[in-house]
Amino acid sequence: MQNLLPQKNIFNNYLQKPILLIIIIIATFTLSGCVKYDLGINFNHTNNGELVQHIQISENLTSFSGNYVSEWLKSLERRAKKLQGSTERISSTDIIVKIPFTNSRELQTKFNSFFNKYNQDKKTENLEKDTELKQISANLIATDNNFIFLSRHHLTYDIDLRSLAALTSKENNLNTDQSILNLDFSLQTPWGIRNIQKTENSIQPEKNGKQQIWKLKPGQLNHIEVVFWLPNLLGIGTLIIVLIVFLGVYLKGYLGKAKIPNIQATTANN
Repeated sequence: MQNLLPQKNIFNNYLQKPILLIIIIIATFTLSGCVKYDLGINFNHTNNGELVQHIQISENLTSFSGNYVSEWLKSLERRAKKLQGSTERISSTDIIVKIPFTNSRELQTKFNSFFNKYNQDKKTENLEKDTELKQISANLIATDNNFIFLSRHHLTYDIDLRSLAALTSKENNLNTDQSILNLDFSLQTPWGIRNIQKTENSIQPEKNGKQQIWKLKPGQLNHIEVVFWLPNLLGIGTLIIVLIVFLGVYLKGYLGKAKIPNIQATTANN
């Protein structure tokens, strides 16, 4: 399963409610691995790909805040539908969301639209002054350059998880390496990926075949930047058509020349 990651409205719409904030803080002391959010981007070729999200929420956490969790999952379903995506409910606390895209520009538009769109009809409640949570900001930039038969893709992803530092510090007080938030991002392409380490916030990925997985760090800035090449099926298809036409013209000329001697030989015999 592809690995995924959260964005601002995933947490902000609900973390900004004091009741759920208290629930999560309590859960920090009592539970481990409460939320597992995996986000994966799969490129098949230049003009075909899919954004896959897999969200798993601990049943222990839903016992604290079942209504909030249910509404959050429903909001994911609504946003996916608006972007021509689909959802699959594995269980009441386990959902898979798939959103197709046809090029890098559409990926960038759908990605940022899905994760960063707020509900403008309702005003979210302000956090209490003594809370340390702030908005989670995230942005994906995806560009490509076509070279007839190949295309070069440059993808940059930045997500600010410093607002989760309060939860991280509390979990550290438990002297445990487990986190209540397991946030992963993955990218899969046919020909592999070159990871770029430009800043101190860059994350080193784990390789799994043609897939690379980044484990995001709550409480920190996270920067992901990669370059990869994909086959340009449009250019390859055009080349195949040209070759077929050329072969057809060649065979037509060749067979036409072969018929002329035969006709002359037949005339001579008569």
